[in-house]
Amino acid sequence: MINRNELVAFLIRAKQKTYAGHGAEVEPSRLASHDLRYEEGPLLYIDTFLGGAKFAGEEAVWLDRVPLWSMNYYGRVIGEPFSGDFLKAALYEVPVDKPFRGPEHFEQGDYTYNCQCSGDFEWFQGYEDISYKGQKIYELHFHGGVIV
Repeated sequence: MINRNELVAFLIRAKQKTYAGHGAEVEPSRLASHDLRYEEGPLLYIDTFLGGAKFAGEEAVWLDRVPLWSMNYYGRVIGEPFSGDFLKAALYEVPVDKPFRGPEHFEQGDYTYNCQCSGDFEWFQGYEDISYKGQKIYELHFHGGVIV
């Protein structure tokens, strides 16, 4: 059994070791998917997504091969110059109180990241966007929660 604080701490480490931390992709689990994986003992995290400029994906956590938590997302680049490195920098700052995507607000140079969400770790939904010099260039919707 794992408590919520341990699960959240693992989820944050996993996010920072995979996509947000420029982690290497592993063997794809589906045709044309991009998969990232992180394990600690009996805990497993997988982030898998399809696409590029328009993409859909899922993050999930298992304990002893039993799914505990999942989040689905769909995003798209709607302007230039989009920076994947900026998105990763924002996502690296995942907050403990809302360990879904990035912080409420993050800035670096001419880029601004914003994330709004409702709910809690057990049941949540949200939206994030990136602007470059005040012009929105990226957006993403996400939702998820605990699996029983």
